[in-house]
Amino acid sequence: GIQPIWCDLSSEESIRAAVAEAGFEQLDLLVNNGGPADPVAGPLEEMSLNDWNSWIAPHLNGSFLMARECMPYLRAAKGSIVNMTSTRAYQSEPDTYGYAAAKGGIIGLTHALAIGLGPDVRANAIAPGWINSTGDVLSGEAHAQHPVGRAGEVEDIVDAVVYLSGAGFVTGQVLTVDGGMRRRMIYTA
Repeated sequence: GIQPIWCDLSSEESIRAAVAEAGFEQLDLLVNNGGPADPVAGPLEEMSLNDWNSWIAPHLNGSFLMARECMPYLRAAKGSIVNMTSTRAYQSEPDTYGYAAAKGGIIGLTHALAIGLGPDVRANAIAPGWINSTGDVLSGEAHAQHPVGRAGEVEDIVDAVVYLSGAGFVTGQVLTVDGGMRRRMIYTA
């Protein structure tokens, strides 16, 4: 069975302890997918450095620290890393500074890992769009705005992780899983 191990992704000591507790001999896949999901910070003038770090530390620093601590086990397995970024790394709504910066940083970290760790370990990222991770009932309008006719589901991201974990000739890439929304021009007039 699966044994969950909890850690604070903004803490180097917590991550180090969690990886030690896991007792890996080798690790086939590391998926970095942690941190606050709400991207809205409020007005920039009211944002403190602690507010900023509440996104940067778990998302970006946590991905770096998890990769670093898991590296011996990933190398032993010739494994791969899948980092979770976001379409918000490419496009923003007002007051989403820390989240957008963290997710953009994950893209840079991903290609740096791919180049620095290859050929032993591959590193890719997934940029989800609107994923209904809470199972809420969404309006028809919410679904219809996506070119595929629906918002994303958790299974769509799982499928992408499975693909990237086994795609031996793919590294340093960002796979956008957003139902085509980044390709759609949206104007209000």
